[in-house]
Amino acid sequence: MEVEKITVVGAGLMGHGIAQMASQVGGYHVSLLDVDQGFLDRGMKWIKQSLNKFVEKGVVTRERADETLERIHPTLNVEEAYKDTDLVIEAVPEKVEIKRGVFEKADELTSPETIIATNTSSISITLLASFTGKPERVVGMHFFNPPQLMKLVEIVKGKQTSDQTVQTVKTVAEKIGKETVIVKKDSPGFIVNRILIPALNEALYLLWEGVAEPEDVDKAIKLGLNWPMGPFKLLDYIGLDTALSVINVFFEEFKDSKYRPCPLLTQMVRAGLLGRKTGKGIYDWKKK
Repeated sequence: MEVEKITVVGAGLMGHGIAQMASQVGGYHVSLLDVDQGFLDRGMKWIKQSLNKFVEKGVVTRERADETLERIHPTLNVEEAYKDTDLVIEAVPEKVEIKRGVFEKADELTSPETIIATNTSSISITLLASFTGKPERVVGMHFFNPPQLMKLVEIVKGKQTSDQTVQTVKTVAEKIGKETVIVKKDSPGFIVNRILIPALNEALYLLWEGVAEPEDVDKAIKLGLNWPMGPFKLLDYIGLDTALSVINVFFEEFKDSKYRPCPLLTQMVRAGLLGRKTGKGIYDWKKK
């Protein structure tokens, strides 16, 4: 299957970056769909800022940046966004009911051949596929933050995902400059988050128990494990609410106490201390 047009649903933290890479590197025409004009305006602002940085660093030319923007079409019109699209990439919040609405509408308005991919980091691909009439064409396409810089895409098979769907999405991911891994079994957290999120949760227990200060934990992990950034800085970038959603999925799916979320994580999310996006999380980003 030849993909020419891509629809990205959600212009937020991940969606705007996916749309940018699909256009900038892949040369695809992209519809960027959201439910609020303010979200679209913010997403396009972020894309322009990212492209300007690439131009300043000599990564792309100004002409290439302008062409990238010309191929991205922000819209609130669902019918327009899905018209003649070959691949839908859903990048809305990690809430099953929100994603269900997206999948049902995409299934209704796209052709039987259109592939529907999800950028979910933890929700079952098989569950999301059940909201459509074509589960063989539903697949996980998990990008990492920020999509403009992170090279990996996890391609995740649901119970009924066809090999042809996996191959098509793999080809698209590689065309937009990504390295891919295939997750053969639909398991919570896939590969990276299955390992990462419990590690971040354990770091929060260190803080909860008063074992060490955040700066020292981050320094220890950076120097001792050669991570590019420490767990607390990473949590603030990911968003503590996102981390809590993922670890809760693990806890519910595996029924294992080792995935129980740290009480500190739950408290901070309840307090609205979500990290960089709210200005304060583990660290105070207003001061940085």
